Amino acid sequence: MSFWTRRKAIDTITAGHADSHQLKKTLSWPHLIALGVGAIVGTGIYTLTGVGAGLAGPGVILSFLIAGAVCACAALCYAELSTMMPAAGSAYTYSYAAMGEPVAWFVGWSLILEYTLVCAAVAVGWSAHAHGLFAAAGFPEYLLAGPHVILPDGGRGVVNLPAVIISMAVAGLLALGTRESATVNMILVFVKIIALAVFVALCLPAFDASHFTPFMPNGFQAHTPAGAGPEAAKIGVMAAASLIFFAFYGFDAVSTAAEETKNPKRDLTIGIVGSMAACTAIYMIVAAVAIGASRAEVFSKSEAPLVFILESLSQPKVAQLVALAAVIALPTVILAFMYGQSRIFFVMARDGLLPRALSKVNARTGTPVVMTLLTGALSAVLSGFLSLKDIAELANAGTLAAFIAVGASVIVLRRREPSRPRVFSTPAWPIVAPLGILGCLYLFYSLPAKTQLYFLFAHIIGAVVYVAYGMRKSVLAQQEKA
Repeated sequence: MSFWTRRKAIDTITAGHADSHQLKKTLSWPHLIALGVGAIVGTGIYTLTGVGAGLAGPGVILSFLIAGAVCACAALCYAELSTMMPAAGSAYTYSYAAMGEPVAWFVGWSLILEYTLVCAAVAVGWSAHAHGLFAAAGFPEYLLAGPHVILPDGGRGVVNLPAVIISMAVAGLLALGTRESATVNMILVFVKIIALAVFVALCLPAFDASHFTPFMPNGFQAHTPAGAGPEAAKIGVMAAASLIFFAFYGFDAVSTAAEETKNPKRDLTIGIVGSMAACTAIYMIVAAVAIGASRAEVFSKSEAPLVFILESLSQPKVAQLVALAAVIALPTVILAFMYGQSRIFFVMARDGLLPRALSKVNARTGTPVVMTLLTGALSAVLSGFLSLKDIAELANAGTLAAFIAVGASVIVLRRREPSRPRVFSTPAWPIVAPLGILGCLYLFYSLPAKTQLYFLFAHIIGAVVYVAYGMRKSVLAQQEKA
């Protein structure tokens, strides 16, 4: 069998591994829902709401709806595949079984791109909320912003030190153990939801329906502004949707926990579908209330829009509390995605596509400590030197590629193995799976040309790594030789 046709049988995927390469089962469905909510409700609602409003105006509500609908299709596909193959690896593992090793490699590479960049993007968003605390502690401005930021004195930032610190702190927590970090995550998610509820309660009395007119000042389709060059950022409802799509995904991080779930056939469906449904409702309510309380073109200029809106409503003390809640709770997003990233790395290493030594599980904690700390280091470097917008857009490209692969995997396996038992079946799969794929393709098309180009360059590098190492070292390649 050539490397083009190498596929992992589903039954071998769900079989056990040696203890030194096997993750411990410590999670139940409350942990999974908290993991999903912790990943989804974060920088997207605290920070990217403003960025999206700047691109689409009040029409950002429609952007949230479109991005949520695409993610809902993908979530239903994830629920079917994760319960069929309750093993770590998420879309990478599903693609390996459905479409073969080369496709799985590129999906895994996209997931590495996605999760690492998400961790970095959220670390930058966290830094924006924690800026005042670090400044009050005596940190100079040039250590609180990356090189892309022009400081008030005309100079430039050197490194976003708060983002670096939080990235490594979360990596350290994850290295201590999965159940321990999941428990901390549940507590912080509760803090985050309470803060958003307070925001809604205080902003509702100031709701002004006139703020929604005109609803789509920049139109629906993604396009560059008139007179702007080809490198200019796209605007419009779909441009905002392609960016704040970042705000919705996170349920896929739940699927990476399959191998560590006590009852995956029940708990994974609850975790994936439940967290997605809860977070869609939260996003729509908070975004609508934000626009009703302040015009989109005003709060879109702030890196911490919810805090800005509360301050404009003469609620400075509550604004400080919401900012503090974000400082406390945004790390739950980093935790969820850093968890997912380390597990993708772990499974690819266990399959031999990356050095097998990296899949070693610590005997005491039951976690891949080396991969977790490596993920933290990558996130720290990226968040220390890049802007939130650039990181989020490139992360979206990797996610869209993974979601397309998941939809395609459902279609392929439904055709090839129609009689295989499915604990959860994607409803109307001939419609839902293709719709998810087409929606992701259109959102990818709506991304800036620069982001699409960077995505291409990243996968050219990935192709070189696969040909030079993974293609020859994979477990299936070794079995062929044997």
